[in-house]
Amino acid sequence: MLSVPEVRWALASLVFFLAGLAVQLSPAPSALAWALYLACYACGGWEPAIEGLRALREKSLDVDLMMIVAAVGAAAIGQIFDGALLIVIFATSGALEAVLTRRTADSVRSLLDLAPDTADVLGDDGTERNVPASSLRPGDVVVVRPGSRIAGEGTVVDGGSDVDQSSITGESVPVYKSVGDSTFAGSVNGTGTLRVRIDVDPSETVIARIVAMVEHASATKAKKQLFIDKVEQYYSTIVVVATVAIFAIPMILGSEFQPALLRAMTFMIVASPCAVVLATMPPLLAAMSTAGRSGVLVKSAVVMEQLRTTSVVAFDKTGTLTEGTPRVDIVDLLPGSDYDENSVLRLAAAVETASEHPVAAAVVGYARARGLTLPDVSAFESSPGSGVSGIVDGRLVTVTKPSGPDNDLGVVRAALSAGKTAVVVRVDGAPTAVIGVADTVRADAAAAVADLEALTGHPSILLTGDNPRAAQDVARRTGIDDVRADLLPEQKADAVRAVQAESGARVLLVGDGVNDAPALAASDIGVAMGRKGSDLALDTADAVLVRDDLGALASVIALSRRAHRIVVANLVIAATFIVVLVTWDLIGTLPLPVGVAGHESSTVLVALNGMRLLSTRAWRRSHER
Repeated sequence: MLSVPEVRWALASLVFFLAGLAVQLSPAPSALAWALYLACYACGGWEPAIEGLRALREKSLDVDLMMIVAAVGAAAIGQIFDGALLIVIFATSGALEAVLTRRTADSVRSLLDLAPDTADVLGDDGTERNVPASSLRPGDVVVVRPGSRIAGEGTVVDGGSDVDQSSITGESVPVYKSVGDSTFAGSVNGTGTLRVRIDVDPSETVIARIVAMVEHASATKAKKQLFIDKVEQYYSTIVVVATVAIFAIPMILGSEFQPALLRAMTFMIVASPCAVVLATMPPLLAAMSTAGRSGVLVKSAVVMEQLRTTSVVAFDKTGTLTEGTPRVDIVDLLPGSDYDENSVLRLAAAVETASEHPVAAAVVGYARARGLTLPDVSAFESSPGSGVSGIVDGRLVTVTKPSGPDNDLGVVRAALSAGKTAVVVRVDGAPTAVIGVADTVRADAAAAVADLEALTGHPSILLTGDNPRAAQDVARRTGIDDVRADLLPEQKADAVRAVQAESGARVLLVGDGVNDAPALAASDIGVAMGRKGSDLALDTADAVLVRDDLGALASVIALSRRAHRIVVANLVIAATFIVVLVTWDLIGTLPLPVGVAGHESSTVLVALNGMRLLSTRAWRRSHER
């Protein structure tokens, strides 16, 4: 973070502010406190001042310039502490925005690393040459060896292998690819060797399109502001024009210089946006702090404010509603089997120990969780796209995908229709059992969906790149009716935009993978899963569930709504003070000390009101709703 200049200046500003406050509270000379506060002004205020002057040159009154004027005005009447506090708040906000912008840009660039830098291209004479992946052209044939990432999008022309394309589609289990099947750039080859004919230019691959979509959507979303920021732009113009008028008109009518200047200065102080800024930021920052302690990292005050407007929540499937790791769901013994469940698991897990496939890991993990001791295996063989076999306790044990007559077995049909991956266990050639493997739904998923639907008043949506059967199974177990499956990353983003356009809904999307990044950027609010989320998803998202606690989503939305209510109350308090003091100054003679006292009183009141959200009770109340 210290590599970002805005962070260094904000940190220096904060250090000088804290030092000035310490000196102010000590018996040290007040001149020293002033010097430290002025250093705070210089470190935190020079950049907003320059930006404000640039905006002024373009005939626009920027709120940053108004903030600097207000801070200088506060110092001019001896209230330098308040001006310094305002400077620190603005500098910290700018630093946070700069850090998030830098991180998102870095993550988008690193996304291109998913595809390898080079590829082995097969020549007409059968020889291979290693070339940059960016130089691949449609028609080239590349050789993809076991464990390698596929360099381009195309069609398999030779070979067969299980391919992990979860980074693109979100499927929890590798997909077998053989001649005629298409491939995605950046997907990981399994144990077989493939020859892939490139069909798509590198600039048009799914990965390249994800980069472009995330960059565009992030740039658009970065323009969003707090509502009060928009109001302040008009308010600042009015205050400046009114201040000039209050000074100029009496002078034209023959008033003396000093009384006219004093009245104008008093007006600028009592009408300055200090209280308005503090009416807005402390409640939102306090809500962000409370949410952070409770496992939800909200990245900005803008996001904290906008969470309350969520009307539809959309979920990714794998790694979001589910754990993202296949686990054994059923073990069904077939009629005529001479084995019990533990015996079959012991044999199947023994032969699967030599395999790296996720289904194999699920079977082995399930057997060991049940305390089974696994015997040694010999003559192990693996057939990509089919299964494994080996000799265990003198018996030939095979664990394979269903084929031929296997598909007529009722337990196989039931497992497949429920979206599970089924494997058939044979002992010495005789079908013995069917093991169903599925991605485990998170324990809190169904309750979280119900809470969010009750809070927003609209049904949730499931968006996934996985197949419809697996998607429908997860949707059924989590209580979601609207299911959209087989979606590529750009299609997920299109689905989000369609929901926004159809009903004017403000969509909050929850996801975890690279394939979710375009939809996270396109949504009104993007939320990433913290523990297993990809770097791109974490940096593209507006908020992060640090503990992967889906139940916290409804709580943070409720907390945002409460923060908004406090902001509105604070604005009423600040506006009341401003109206009373400004009216007094315009129709009477408001003593400067009284104006300062009234202005500071409103500032203290709104700050204390906003700090109520710092308590643990605030989160508990949001959680209970």
